[in-house]
Amino acid sequence: MQIAGSVLGFSPVGWRLYELIEIGAAVGLLLGIVSGILVLRTTMARNLRVEDQLRIASGAFMEVMNERFNGWGLTPAERDVALFAIKGMSTQEIAGLRGVSEGTIKAQTNAIYRKAGISGRAQLLSLFIEDMVADLPE
Repeated sequence: MQIAGSVLGFSPVGWRLYELIEIGAAVGLLLGIVSGILVLRTTMARNLRVEDQLRIASGAFMEVMNERFNGWGLTPAERDVALFAIKGMSTQEIAGLRGVSEGTIKAQTNAIYRKAGISGRAQLLSLFIEDMVADLPE
């Protein structure tokens, strides 16, 4: 705007108004920076709280699993197989990780299901989900 005024030989806005506009723009930018910093700090604090809650929930889930495993009387090998099954690994993947045959894993999963009083992997996972949902505050 000032350039056009210089080229054409007139000034559409007085220098005082122009200075006020410049000051207003600078103040607006500063307010934007300050509010951006405040929002960023709030978001980072919320993120830390959520991470803490996730760690607590993860620890609570492990406690629930260990309590169930103890109640069922699972052997250490069966505990490992149950944990891998809950994580969604296939029989073949579990056998590869444990360095045993698939038949051994199938026998161990059948023993887990029998001790837990369930008929399959989906029911195994649902037992833990039910426990976690039951513990949620209302």
